[in-house]
Parts: sequence; structure tokens; C-alpha cells
Amino acid sequence: MFARVTQFKMKPGSRDAATALMNTLKGQIMGLPGMVHFINVMNEDGSGYVISVVDSEETSNANAEKVQALWANFAEQLEGPPSPQGFDVIANWPA
Repeated sequence: MFARVTQFKMKPGSRDAATALMNTLKGQIMGLPGMVHFINVMNEDGSGYVISVVDSEETSNANAEKVQALWANFAEQLEGPPSPQGFDVIANWPA
């Protein structure tokens, strides 16, 4: 498995709007090829991370254009472009 961890920062006061928008895009996000897990964490100041786990690095790379298009929906809420990094998953333990 492979994880893409993306740091982002929302504009002040846009957290609720961004969260609502994310919820409307759930089907598209979870419908990305190879999607295993999707986690979005955000502090009150709008700083946060998206952690998406997919079946492989190749799948993650192949999804890049679709992911960029999804982020484009948040252009009005984002302070700047999100900053993604990729990692091999070395542990994925359920509770």
C-alpha cells in the first residue's frame, strides 16, 4: 500500500464551507481507483492534512490529475496550493 499525505491551509473562516464541500465530493474521492482509506484532519486555524491510502504508488501516480481536479474545487477556501508527499505504508493496524 501507498499513502499520499497532503498538507494544506484553509483561509480564515472557511473551515465549515470546506468541510461541507468535501462531504459533497465524498463519492468522487472514495471512487478514485485503488482507494483504501481517506482521512482528513484539520485544526481550528484551517491547517491540516489529507491522508489517502491506495493500493500502490503506481495507482497514486495515475490518480494525480484527478486528485488535482478535486483540490481545484477548494480554490476559494485554500490559502495556497496543497503540498503532497508520498510514502510506503509500513503498518496499517485496525483498532
